[in-house]
Amino acid sequence: MKLADYTTVSLGGPARGFVRAGTEEELIEAVRAADASGEPVLILGGGSNLVVADEGFDGTVIQVATRGVSQGAGPGLLTVAAGEDWDTVVARTVAEGLAGVECLSGIPGLAGATPIQNVGAYGQEVSQTITQVRVYDRKTSEILDISNEQCGFGYRASRFRGTDQFVVLSVTFGLAVQVRSVPVRYPELAAALGVSPGDQVESTEARSAVIELRQRKGMVINPADPDTRSVGSFFVNPVLDADALASVEAAARARCGPDTRVPRFAATEEGLVKVPAAWLIERAGFGQGYNPGDGARISSKHTLALVNSGSASTAGLMALAREIRDGVRDTFGVSLAPEPTLVGVTL
Repeated sequence: MKLADYTTVSLGGPARGFVRAGTEEELIEAVRAADASGEPVLILGGGSNLVVADEGFDGTVIQVATRGVSQGAGPGLLTVAAGEDWDTVVARTVAEGLAGVECLSGIPGLAGATPIQNVGAYGQEVSQTITQVRVYDRKTSEILDISNEQCGFGYRASRFRGTDQFVVLSVTFGLAVQVRSVPVRYPELAAALGVSPGDQVESTEARSAVIELRQRKGMVINPADPDTRSVGSFFVNPVLDADALASVEAAARARCGPDTRVPRFAATEEGLVKVPAAWLIERAGFGQGYNPGDGARISSKHTLALVNSGSASTAGLMALAREIRDGVRDTFGVSLAPEPTLVGVTL
């Protein structure tokens, strides 16, 4: 089997072995067996945040296909199996009058992937509602319950990212029992809803508005829309301190004019700001639809999405990513980091 059939960007060569784990026990046993034999393991979720080499993966791919959503002892507590479709989970919370993840609607992938990179969008991150992540520790062969405080959450980061030590089994969320959304923080979403930042709306309204915004940007998987044949945002918004921001502002004024203002948003860490990677990419000369002609291009709807037009290779996609990264670095002195998990390739 080719991993291209299991990734939203439709790229990736064959795997030497493939196991589908439909239960938590099957998932743990498959990982244990592979580890015992020294077999390399790739844990596969929804494939929406995965870029695999054209050569494929020389090991066993274990697909997480576990199911189950259960209510906890307290109000608003919901435990979700790692293999549950994330957007289906969000839709369920909204329908059941639970708020806290409605702005994360339309994001492809599985629930188990959300804590790994602290999935976030439109002013919400899963770290704001996760109370516990249940994992299998491959080093100790133990099942652990890791509290929010122990997860090491940061901007698109956690203790689970960049390591293969933990296999996520389930995630528990603590949500507000209310039909209205949590306060809408993201200006673009507030504008789409016709409210001011900090206002609340019906969660159903917030979900609908988020999905519409994501569809306009080609960020909702649609087989009829080639712009969605991607891994979503390829680059993480860089987080800058005051000196780095001043350097970017100086470069922006030199390139785009003296009145240019670099957009920025407050970061979690005090004294730091996030600068939109899309803004930097566009002003470095890479606009929507940019196409070097080898099958990989920038989406015509969103600068952060790198698209497989149908004839791309992983090598071509990574070449485009490097071209963009180098262009932004040469223009603004900022090195963009990739958001997806890279298997067998590096930026």
